[in-house]
Amino acid sequence: MTKPQGKLRGWAAARKAILSGLRFTSLRLRLVVVFGLVALTAAVSASGIAYWLNREAVLTRTQDAVLRDFQQEMQNRAGVLPTHPTQDELQHTAGQMAASSQRFSVLLVAEDESGRTVVGNSGALDTFSLTDVPKSLRTAVGKRQSVTSNNKDPYHLYWQRTIDGDKPYLVAGTKVIGGGPAGYMLKSLEPEEKDLNSLAWSLGIATGLALIGSALLAQAAATTVLKPVHRLGIAARRLGEGKLDTRLRVSGTDELADLARTFNHTAESLETRVADMSARDEASRRFVADMSHELRTPLTAITAVTEILEEELDAETGSVDPMIEPAVRLVVSETRRLNSLVENLMEVTRFDAGTARLVLDNVEIADQITACIDARAWLDAVELDAERGIMSILDPRRLDVILANLIGNALKHGGSPVRVSVRASDSDLLIEVQDHGPGIPEDVLPHVFDRFYKASASRPRSEGSGLGLSIALENAHIHGGEITAANSPKGGAVFTLRLPRDPSALTETPAEPDGANGDGESA
Repeated sequence: MTKPQGKLRGWAAARKAILSGLRFTSLRLRLVVVFGLVALTAAVSASGIAYWLNREAVLTRTQDAVLRDFQQEMQNRAGVLPTHPTQDELQHTAGQMAASSQRFSVLLVAEDESGRTVVGNSGALDTFSLTDVPKSLRTAVGKRQSVTSNNKDPYHLYWQRTIDGDKPYLVAGTKVIGGGPAGYMLKSLEPEEKDLNSLAWSLGIATGLALIGSALLAQAAATTVLKPVHRLGIAARRLGEGKLDTRLRVSGTDELADLARTFNHTAESLETRVADMSARDEASRRFVADMSHELRTPLTAITAVTEILEEELDAETGSVDPMIEPAVRLVVSETRRLNSLVENLMEVTRFDAGTARLVLDNVEIADQITACIDARAWLDAVELDAERGIMSILDPRRLDVILANLIGNALKHGGSPVRVSVRASDSDLLIEVQDHGPGIPEDVLPHVFDRFYKASASRPRSEGSGLGLSIALENAHIHGGEITAANSPKGGAVFTLRLPRDPSALTETPAEPDGANGDGESA
């Protein structure tokens, strides 16, 4: 692998780790997002309401002051003009009105003595003219209202906010009561707009700070809440790994503290129960081992006697009464079965106690299988498909036990010919044992390696102990391998043994006393 490729893969792995840490299924991320959304909603709502209230207050205050001043100027200055003023008079009065404290532009409109419309303005704000006044406002200003008890004045003050060139203005107009010019006012609201923009920026910054603060608060809250949960997860994993003495430190009186107490009580109860079960299991294994050892002594004597009886039965001039010959043969058969069962039980106890060890050697597989078949006189019933020269490091005695059980099981329940095939790769060794029988029922397949399990309906009563295939599987496991059972599409059962060709990670230890004798026991 080149360096650029390595860096690219490293970056991809780091990116994947970051994205997995930020996945939305993360409780921490969801807490931060929820806190952020709540804070953002609250801040935006509060800022919007504050901005709207301040905007109305600022504009209303400025507008009221300007309109009040304009109305006062119209009464004090425009009201003293003659009914038909000249343009110079209008111009002079407009200038005086514009000089007020509010600094607005003024436009006065009237008719001279000849009936001609004359206009005078203050000259500010780009020479304020009638075209700057909305038509609707001019119409409302010039319309005379009926004088009633509720309306004592024929003319009123009207105003309107407008936008001209992205700049806000306040336009107002009224007419002098009792006859006289109509006056219009134009006031720029740009200073107020700048103040409101500054307020908007301030509220926006405050909203951003509130969002950041809520995120930090959410992070702190998530850490406070999730840290005990994280510790609980670690403790649960340790408990699952078999470390039953795992306990959580309990502090506080909240729900998380109650959860930690519950976990500790559960772990303590589980530890007690497991310890009790382990003690019972150990006692059971010790009982089986002791029983097997105690049985070996009388079995040795009984076996010797049965061998003598068997020799007498096989002799041409045996001295055994023909009437008791079936009984003698039954005793011989059952004694062998009992002896095999004791040996198998002793081997099982070694596996359960963890004392079974491998004695590894470099083995030629074809020769090993041939020796196993020849020792049990199965050469006529077994076909071997194995290349010469396939070497593998394993325990020859335990391989012999595995093969004897698999082949013997196939011959007993499947029928000959039994085919043994060997395939090897660089790392694994595969040995298949296939028979030509009816196969294994589907409901039996999951149990073929169970101890003392025997299929009652599909197979005849087994003379074995029911431990053969279980011992074969344990021997495969101790090599770091596996045995699987299946039915061949062509018919018959297929047992596949997979072993590593060089189990170098396993430790070589002295051999245990020979246990299972590979008698081909049925599962």
